[in-house]
Amino acid sequence: MNKSDLVEMVAKKLPNLAARDVEVIVNTVFQSMTRALARGDRIEIRGLGSFEVRVRQPRSGRNPKTGEQVEVGLRRVPFFKVGKELRERVNHL
Repeated sequence: MNKSDLVEMVAKKLPNLAARDVEVIVNTVFQSMTRALARGDRIEIRGLGSFEVRVRQPRSGRNPKTGEQVEVGLRRVPFFKVGKELRERVNHL
């Protein structure tokens, strides 16, 4: 499922809203989540899971094309931890 599929599904469930309005709502939710993670906040959605930012320390890596060793700097990466309810639903389908 991609974002346009999500917009279409929500628009079908809410026929009183135009698809354009649903798209604005979905984009607003995703933008809010992105801004929260950029600030370092944790996002928890009950029944789905939680999003947080984890810090990866600098390390030595290598370029797979050339084999040359390169230094990879400090990185902040988003991380999703699945919630118990979602995990159970996926495992019992």
